[in-house]
Amino acid sequence: AMATAGPRSFSAAEVRARCAQGACLVSCHRRLYDLSGFVRLHPGGEQLLRRRAGTDVSAALDGPPHRHSENARRWLEQYYVGDIEPGDEQVPPRGRTGTGGARAVGDRGHTQSVRGASGAGSRVNKGCGDLVDWQKPLLWQVGYLGEKYDEWVHQPVDRPIRLFHSDFLEFLSKTAWYVVFMVWTPVVLYLSWVSYTSLAQGNTRLFSSFTTEYSIPVHKYYFPFIFLLGMFLWSLLEYLIHRFVFHMKPPASNYYLITLHFLLHGQHHKSPFDSSRLVFPPVPASLVIGFFYGVLRLLLPAVLGLSVFVGGLCGYVIYDMMHYYLHYGSPRKGTYLYGLKAYHVKHHFEHQKSGSFGISTRFWDYPFRTLIPEETFKKED
Repeated sequence: AMATAGPRSFSAAEVRARCAQGACLVSCHRRLYDLSGFVRLHPGGEQLLRRRAGTDVSAALDGPPHRHSENARRWLEQYYVGDIEPGDEQVPPRGRTGTGGARAVGDRGHTQSVRGASGAGSRVNKGCGDLVDWQKPLLWQVGYLGEKYDEWVHQPVDRPIRLFHSDFLEFLSKTAWYVVFMVWTPVVLYLSWVSYTSLAQGNTRLFSSFTTEYSIPVHKYYFPFIFLLGMFLWSLLEYLIHRFVFHMKPPASNYYLITLHFLLHGQHHKSPFDSSRLVFPPVPASLVIGFFYGVLRLLLPAVLGLSVFVGGLCGYVIYDMMHYYLHYGSPRKGTYLYGLKAYHVKHHFEHQKSGSFGISTRFWDYPFRTLIPEETFKKED
């Protein structure tokens, strides 16, 4: 039988040469990783990784300022390409002595799963990743994982997901971010005009179905405030759906609920950087949006309900655009979006089940007590 080739060895000179050509190679206790395809997605920003190219990141994984999670360390292993040749030590990042790097990936036991990986560019995530056949649609496989599903789905990987056998259904399940903007923005603008002009007629009154004497007229000047109310209500709905629907824990014995969970949200947690699955496809979205419009029509006078609805629809569009940006954008350090991106990444890699259920805002995490606490860094002995 032919012997399996071991990991490739790289000299320090070869690593420096590749980094000089634009690659982003880092090492961790002589294990070498090619992060060239990940630098733009790094929560801490591209430049942070670029500055560490060609260096050992053992100390950086443990922090400060941030101790990387179990999933982040497992994620790093997807980019393993080989080992640094014995005797070739990497120079630590500028301004660091490297004395804090005693513990890193290898010391915590997260490197052993891919010790047998061979060939540069190997990005196979071993362990839980082997529970499914990635060459086949996943939707009909995950229900058979049973008790292993919850752990498997919360171990993210960097690879695209195929859900359906049918090419047509697969096409409908994917959406580029700009499609959401192009489809729903004209709807928001048109319905805003309809709402405003209808209110301008002066025929809309609140509580008119109960009493005419004490009903309250709704003037056209109220429209911006009603619109903002709709956006505010959407932010609450966003939180509630994310927490109680998307993050329900399906019974391990129920194939169909596991499959439904994966279809609704599990796929996103398994592959958080699959760019075609970060926003809600317009076809199924229209069904959900139509449902909420019907509810508002039942609860409020026609024009008033439409005014609240269009504000909520605008909130949804902003949410979907922001969600995509939090995964693929590179906000400047210190900005509101930079903090929100870091907060959302913690939800994917560290606090998937316990917090950070607000996407476009952290507001509702406060009253519902699901806010992820700020990391109080304390170095391990």
